[in-house]
Amino acid sequence: MDMQRLLQIRHGEGPSLTPERKEELLVSRLAEIPSLVVALSGGADSAYLAWAANRGLGARALSVTAVSPSFSAHDREMVEQFVEKIALRHEFIETHEMENPAYRANQPDRCYFCKDELFSVLDKLALARGFAAIAYGVNADDTLDFRPGHRAATEHQVLAPLLDARLTKSEIRALSRRAGLPTWDRPASACLASRVPYGTEVTPERLALIERGEAVLRELGFRQFRVRIHDNLARVEISKDEMPRALSQEMAAAMAARLQAAGFAYVALDLQGYRQGSLNEALARSVQPSRKTVSGT
Repeated sequence: MDMQRLLQIRHGEGPSLTPERKEELLVSRLAEIPSLVVALSGGADSAYLAWAANRGLGARALSVTAVSPSFSAHDREMVEQFVEKIALRHEFIETHEMENPAYRANQPDRCYFCKDELFSVLDKLALARGFAAIAYGVNADDTLDFRPGHRAATEHQVLAPLLDARLTKSEIRALSRRAGLPTWDRPASACLASRVPYGTEVTPERLALIERGEAVLRELGFRQFRVRIHDNLARVEISKDEMPRALSQEMAAAMAARLQAAGFAYVALDLQGYRQGSLNEALARSVQPSRKTVSGT
């Protein structure tokens, strides 16, 4: 069975379809797969895919979440809550990308090595358990950014059902809301390593520092943010709608004090605010990638 072809919408059909019709086709085509492992990170896209696979396949679908130093305790808690609410068949599994020097070197293709490790682990699980395929939650909008992880997915023949159904991020959020999924409005999320500038080694210590810093911002009531680490400086990105609160003298002082207590020597607020993939801006100023490949930051 050519499962990749099975999932694809015919050329020219996708753009004219309503999101609801895309969902119907997505679920029906997932149902035709004998069995499926879904990579579940807990973000809106992978959560929606896990829900759709559960609808189409029931117990023949297994959602799996990779645990490593780059996966925060907060994200794990979000996954646990989601799995319990939706009653998914689910497991956590460890990955060991930190043992790969190429991953730790943190060049622009870092996400390739992370996804290669993830899909290698899922390949072994699928083979041992007799699952027919593996899928992950890349969507139609993700091809607009620099995402090396998609190359690893292609090499491992991982299915991309949301991409094949031509579902956009906004459509996925709307359909998730209609389905009652708690992840429908979850802020964009990515692994902790995405906060480390390219060329700076990814280490467990840096990841733990970032995690403590982002926990501070969450405790202060912010919703969409990043703590980008630059040596011993925290560059804080806050969403534009939350920026006025961050700029108040009282909140600025609180952020500085608490981030320093978490382990940073200096704290800076990025006046451009939060934007997905901001560390890729340095790539645009130097050498553009020769082709679009598919990781969120």
